[in-house]
Amino acid sequence: MSKIVGKHVYGNLYNCDANVISDEEKLRKIVEVAAEKANATLWDIKSWKLRGEKGGVSVLALVIESHIALHTWIKYRYATVDIYTCGEGTDPWKAFEYIVSQLKPEKYTVKYVDRSSS
Repeated sequence: MSKIVGKHVYGNLYNCDANVISDEEKLRKIVEVAAEKANATLWDIKSWKLRGEKGGVSVLALVIESHIALHTWIKYRYATVDIYTCGEGTDPWKAFEYIVSQLKPEKYTVKYVDRSSS
């Protein structure tokens, strides 16, 4: 018998607010709040800003229930979001929706996958 052990939401965000996706501290806070929205327990958060032609910011939050990853490409006003949670009390959709509301993309795509034991 198969058991769902995790929920995985991931997406692409196009034409995001350039002021938001270039601000490392703002993105860290967005990911922290997204973890709360998902009812996930934040364990650690790391971020870094990449310089150069394309530039971007990456934020990786380790939550007890798995992870939230956010990567931006400032030149393209593009971001990717990856949220994976385990545990019946978590909701990665709420985290994804919050991140979208803050990055304000003109459009986005999203996928959802149940992760199961067989």
